Amino acid sequence: MHSGQLVFAQVMAYLPLKAFSRMVAARRAQHKVQDFSCLDQFLVLAFAQLTARESLRDIEINLRAQRKHFYHMGLRCKTVSRNTLANASRVRPWEVFADLAHHLIKTARVLYADEPTNSELKALMGATVYALDSTTIDLCLSLFNWVPFRTAKAAVKLHTLIDLKGSIPSFIHISDGKMHDVKVLDLLCEQGYIEAGAFYVMDKAYVDFARLYKLHTARAFFVTRAKGNMQTDLIQTFSVGNKIGLVSDHHVRLAGVLSKLRYPDPLRCVTFIDVETGKTFEFLTNNFALPAITICALYK
Repeated sequence: MHSGQLVFAQVMAYLPLKAFSRMVAARRAQHKVQDFSCLDQFLVLAFAQLTARESLRDIEINLRAQRKHFYHMGLRCKTVSRNTLANASRVRPWEVFADLAHHLIKTARVLYADEPTNSELKALMGATVYALDSTTIDLCLSLFNWVPFRTAKAAVKLHTLIDLKGSIPSFIHISDGKMHDVKVLDLLCEQGYIEAGAFYVMDKAYVDFARLYKLHTARAFFVTRAKGNMQTDLIQTFSVGNKIGLVSDHHVRLAGVLSKLRYPDPLRCVTFIDVETGKTFEFLTNNFALPAITICALYK
């Protein structure tokens, strides 16, 4: 008979228990709690995530089948019922788990700080690269009527900023499904997530020149895709050599009546054709030092 630790226990061994206890105490999350502690709640939720449970009843049935292993899994509660779990998730402060997530993110970023860079991105010289995007999660309107999205559908939108070294999320914001993607740039600026010298890669949904200019004035770099109706005046053209796929490298200034007021400084446009699909990409950035092919590789 195998006598070693359960796989679940081995994974949970990396949980910073002392730090988690401080977070629980700071939020008073266990006030008047007798049996089902915040640690028990976290372990149950982690078990549900790792084993792809689909409902409260599914979690309850699977954990009750493992009741004799509760102690070895780290659980100190006597049993797990769906009513207890649902009530704990409803009344306890979610900020405890947000604090834990930020603590783990800081730890993970240190571990991945020296991860080798992709050969196409060696010109970055160790600069931090972030990818910004969102995903819409459809929900049942009758159960989640506080996040209406369409006539017969509810949804939340998950806005995520990921550090590409280790693919670690450094910022997460959950909004209703109607919030436009570009508004998350305001949150990043307000909450101090814009780092000087870092690169922020995003798609054309985030092209708002007033907001991009805030990134520029904060000495951060962005790489995005230009919209088809963008009006520009050519400043200078540069040779792209014989790099496969590269078409042009221009320095431009915005020519639109409002856009040139919102972003008065020059920009760089790099045009690239994907030889596999034949699709043309026009990249927009405020970095003038990197090779054009590196700008394309960043977006890729």
